[in-house]
Amino acid sequence: MIPRPDPAPCSAGTPRATDWTTTPVTADLLRGALDLERTERGVLPHRLPARARAQCTDGQLAMAEAQPSGVRLVFRTRATTVELDALRTKTAYRGAPPRPDGVYDLFADGRLAGQAGVSDGNVLMVDMTNGTAETLPGPAGTARFTGLPGHLKDVEIWLPHNEITELIALRTDAPVEPLPEGGRKKWLHHGSSISHGSDAASPSATWPALAAALGGVELTNLGLGGSALLDPFTARALRDTPADLISVKIGINLVNTDLMRLRAFTPAVHGFLDTIREGHPTTPLLVVSPVLCPIHEDTPGPSVPDFSDLGAGRLRFAAAGDPAERAAGKLTLNVIRDELTRLVKQRSADDPNLHHLDGRALYGEADFAELPLPDQIHPDAATHRRIGERFAALAFGADGPFSGGRG
Repeated sequence: MIPRPDPAPCSAGTPRATDWTTTPVTADLLRGALDLERTERGVLPHRLPARARAQCTDGQLAMAEAQPSGVRLVFRTRATTVELDALRTKTAYRGAPPRPDGVYDLFADGRLAGQAGVSDGNVLMVDMTNGTAETLPGPAGTARFTGLPGHLKDVEIWLPHNEITELIALRTDAPVEPLPEGGRKKWLHHGSSISHGSDAASPSATWPALAAALGGVELTNLGLGGSALLDPFTARALRDTPADLISVKIGINLVNTDLMRLRAFTPAVHGFLDTIREGHPTTPLLVVSPVLCPIHEDTPGPSVPDFSDLGAGRLRFAAAGDPAERAAGKLTLNVIRDELTRLVKQRSADDPNLHHLDGRALYGEADFAELPLPDQIHPDAATHRRIGERFAALAFGADGPFSGGRG
């Protein structure tokens, strides 16, 4: 921890503190990241290890795993003011409405005590019409929290789930120290953009974060937007990450991308689960099938952008496949649900700690009627809360596969 004199303000009107402590951001201050990359400015948290990243050059995966969903800075301090300098990379889609800015959630002793954002930064401009992307550079900014209680407290700063976030400097008006891990069990989850956070209101309001809070567990979220594709390197990351509870949500991205047929899907799921079991042979493992998505229930992918409502500020998605193609092995959500049900039943005969959850128990037809998917694929903030509450009840409840999860 490096004391430093009162800094020049990062923006007009920023209050000054008399004595500042600058603390390097190191791995012992971070939870939810599997790797920490040193950069010219600071550090960049990753949710996949370097070896996994080296095995796939897909731009969507690179963007998703570097967006720190579920990653948080955790420390103990008496500070009443906290500043975090960061360089964000915000994703934008050419011709589409601007996406909401990322949010930093600060918790003091388990209670939300402030929210902030970082202005400026880089913009990753994606052109969905031709599949290209370019980075438009910008300056770093500062997330600032003031008025925190002055007693010794445990602080968590949840990083934006939807922005790549390079951490540059942590400043406080009192020293900080790493927070020892408590007795809570570790829950490791993998899924698609819905698990990643899609259109959740803030990083602590994604459905996995909400479920973890309700279940009293420590979350590592490997929800990877557009990239839950049964990749072997993701299975190895799950295998090698310490966990007391594991869940994998499988399906929607395989239909989105029209990546494989049923013939390849079944052995790929077996291989994915086999790899996880190499590192976690008896850990409770929950396989979750897709939540309801009407456009793909019985219509294969790929998903394609529907620009017809763009003038009104709305981007939607449509299914480009033909239901008749199911006969040739094309995947739909119902095909995947049926196969996951059969597959888990088969495996659980020899694996009593393997469990299955139909995703429609988290979000089904009645929910869609009340809370429709705004773009036909991704849930909104209210739906994230509903899914999180239902998952907590079904998984962490008395009769759930993760019962007794609270440490």
